Amino acid sequence: MASRLREQYQQTVAPGLMKEFNYGNVMEVPRLHKVVLNIGIGEAIQNAKALDNAVRDLSEISGQKPVVTRAKKSIAAFRLRTGMQVGVTVTLRGERMYDFMDRLINAALPRIRDFHGVSTRSFDGRGNYTLGLREQLIFPEIDYDKIDKVRGLEVTIVTSARTDQEARRLLELLGMPFQRAA
Repeated sequence: MASRLREQYQQTVAPGLMKEFNYGNVMEVPRLHKVVLNIGIGEAIQNAKALDNAVRDLSEISGQKPVVTRAKKSIAAFRLRTGMQVGVTVTLRGERMYDFMDRLINAALPRIRDFHGVSTRSFDGRGNYTLGLREQLIFPEIDYDKIDKVRGLEVTIVTSARTDQEARRLLELLGMPFQRAA
């Protein structure tokens, strides 16, 4: 069963982008490639339980098991050695990606306190967008009573767009609430 967001992309977003940017071929139209979720856990050096809780939270949010990331370099000031576990990450593709984006846009972002839209300056110059969330509690899957600590979360949306303008228009048409220019 196709997700709502994928159907919306196929029926309205792709034809709209084709007309707006004068693409000659359907394969030129920008699309979502993957969504990468990441939680960095600096406290995992002292507290091993923090890593387990972050894995649980990220698996509830994403619907698949995250991968534990390890430090690449030793940093003496942080008491960090190469190979220590310092975060968790998960990559979503296909239907899970569209389902996550639908939940992010329609359920999670509106739950942020004093929300006026996401920043328009978080594009990387190649059509990818990164969004930093201050707490994992905005997702309805997370039970407030089961969390040990509020953690930040980074969401990177990788698109096939060649420019930031094309990627922004793609995300706008999918329903991403960008800030209005003042």
